[in-house]
Amino acid sequence: MYFVFIDLALDEHAQELRTYLNGLGAEISTEKSPKGVEDDLHKIIGVCDTCFKDATEQEIESVLNGIVSMLVTVPLERAENLVLAFCEKLIKASGQNLKMVTLRVMWLLFQSLDEASPMRYHVYFHLVQIARSVDQMRHVFKDVTHLKSQFALCPPSNEQMQKLLRLLHEALLASKNSEQASKVMVELLGTYTTENASQAREDAQRCILAALADPKTFLLDPLLALKPVRFLEGELIHDLLSVFVSEKLTSYQQFYHSHREFVNGLGLNHEQNLKKMRLLTFMQLAEDSQEMSFQKIQEELQLKAEEVEPFIIDVLKTKLVRARMDQAAQKVHISSTMHRTFGQPQWLQLRDILLNWKQNMQSVQEGMSSIVKPKVEAKK
Repeated sequence: MYFVFIDLALDEHAQELRTYLNGLGAEISTEKSPKGVEDDLHKIIGVCDTCFKDATEQEIESVLNGIVSMLVTVPLERAENLVLAFCEKLIKASGQNLKMVTLRVMWLLFQSLDEASPMRYHVYFHLVQIARSVDQMRHVFKDVTHLKSQFALCPPSNEQMQKLLRLLHEALLASKNSEQASKVMVELLGTYTTENASQAREDAQRCILAALADPKTFLLDPLLALKPVRFLEGELIHDLLSVFVSEKLTSYQQFYHSHREFVNGLGLNHEQNLKKMRLLTFMQLAEDSQEMSFQKIQEELQLKAEEVEPFIIDVLKTKLVRARMDQAAQKVHISSTMHRTFGQPQWLQLRDILLNWKQNMQSVQEGMSSIVKPKVEAKK
């Protein structure tokens, strides 16, 4: 039988829930508590998982939504333990279909709570745990900016936000959303100050490893500016990051030859590292050249002759370099490339480009004025 709630008073609603759960075999009285609705709700939450066993998905969702409708009426100062207890029940649900039900219920609870309620953080934390287990992260996380807006009226403490960002990083990696996972980790490292950067050692290492292992992450220079990463200066992990930030293929090979066990121990794939370093090296070479011969590419990137053209195609797919391959002339004509690092030289180069653009626009404007002005005066 499909279990539904009609528009009932809270105490009647509680008694309906008690009766239904008791009928499923839950150890709960059918009589409402003399202590009031909140005590009823405490007891109902304690046995609400009884319906997970024998009830249909529709009945389960109806029961849980009924609990949500009562929870949101509890005054904030008395709601914390009830909300946390309910969340703990939901995350213990097993099975894909049941987890999807609890995900929808948890999302309803999150949306139903007042935006100024500190409980929204705790509900969202549990919501992410469920979403991760059923590969539904895309429905509960958009990006870091949207995440912050969700808690704008009641921001979590710094420690709470760090805990949530760690969970999000793991969940996004598990859902193969490495791009957002990297952004979340950078946001996490940004929550540390100079005073407590030393406490972020593990987070900083996870951030570096995730960035190095991600086949779509090529711009690694911003990581070096993060305080927790700077705290690792002098350690092998920082040296390895520096190689990927600004060195060429040969430097990585020398590092790997000297620290093979270290690199392998990090869980990094050496062949994948070589592939990324070839792409990064090509980007660096392209910064100083408008064209490159196949022969130079073969020598610099240590490729076989038959591997050059497929490599160039892979480079163009990344859109990091804009170029045209001239197979007849055995050359690559480069129109633009993204810089691996963006420091003082790149800012100066950008300034020069903008100044030239400004001067060209002024010349165009002056030229147009010299044409238009005589015509206007002639009409007068």
